[in-house]
Amino acid sequence: MGKNLLLAALMSSALATGAHAADPEVLTVGGYGGSFETLMKQLIIPEFEKSHNVKIAYVSGNSTENLARLQAQKGAQELDVVILDDGPMYQADALGFCAPLEDSAIKSDVYDLAKISPNAIGVGFVATGFAYSKEFFEKEGWDLPTSWEDLKDPKYEGLISVPPISNTYGLHALVMLARDAGGGEKDIDPGFTAMADEVAPNVLVFEPSSGKMSELFQNGEIAFSVWGSGRVKSLADTGYPAGFIYPKEGAVALMLAGCPVVESNVPAEAQAFLDYLLDPEIQVKLADAMGSGPVNKNSKLPPELAEKLPYGEKISQLVGVDWDEINPLRQEWTARWAREVER
Repeated sequence: MGKNLLLAALMSSALATGAHAADPEVLTVGGYGGSFETLMKQLIIPEFEKSHNVKIAYVSGNSTENLARLQAQKGAQELDVVILDDGPMYQADALGFCAPLEDSAIKSDVYDLAKISPNAIGVGFVATGFAYSKEFFEKEGWDLPTSWEDLKDPKYEGLISVPPISNTYGLHALVMLARDAGGGEKDIDPGFTAMADEVAPNVLVFEPSSGKMSELFQNGEIAFSVWGSGRVKSLADTGYPAGFIYPKEGAVALMLAGCPVVESNVPAEAQAFLDYLLDPEIQVKLADAMGSGPVNKNSKLPPELAEKLPYGEKISQLVGVDWDEINPLRQEWTARWAREVER
């Protein structure tokens, strides 16, 4: 090889090596599909990639699917960050898939209710309470339901929908009915008795699908349902006169939660991404697109969002459930629901 050719080859090799060294790290994030994935890819991920010289690979799936990914990849995790509903997040943490969160200034601005564990943190609040048709109640001249006990009122026979226990909203309703009757997560029997004997006769359908729940309202088939504040916002955004009620015993907090995954080869970027999701301005974007209330106390929502979501004083109306108690019993309760409630 001539001297000039050798020099050119060496320079080409050096340039390739330098370019390779400058390639951004890849951060793999597992999170929800649908509108959440769209929000992430269009409004959140590009800014983070630019400011942190990292490339994000987004793996979409619901909470059950991404929890299954963590279990399938045990010992060789591909995900670096995972975003799940709080129930599955408690499972992921208990199974050892979440690495410890690093202390940071922004985490001190997060509501205590959102601090799930040393390894996981809420990134958005959704409230489980009552969705209702403003038009229906105005037409009947009825007072709005104010308590979980109102699910039992005979005047609502055939006019209510409650999601099944396989859906978190239905599970929350079961726990709250149990608490009202003196039980709770450690004594669920009163909840099943109330649901089967007093609530079920009022239920038109135990509907798990958010799309079909919306149709029940739009077709005038139901007056109110157990549902999430984010779902109600989405329904109201279509022009339907939907409202949301925080029951006096409390609406149940359903959190979008995140954790850094163990065995990550980009742990610093994983920690930084979770802090980024807690940024006040990013929290507002999540609120607008996902209907989740901010977990950061410093986030400022515009009035039209503030009135629809768990925010400000409404945070004090949220209650939590004990997922560490619930998760080991979930399968047993699901089978019992099929036998006793949707029989």
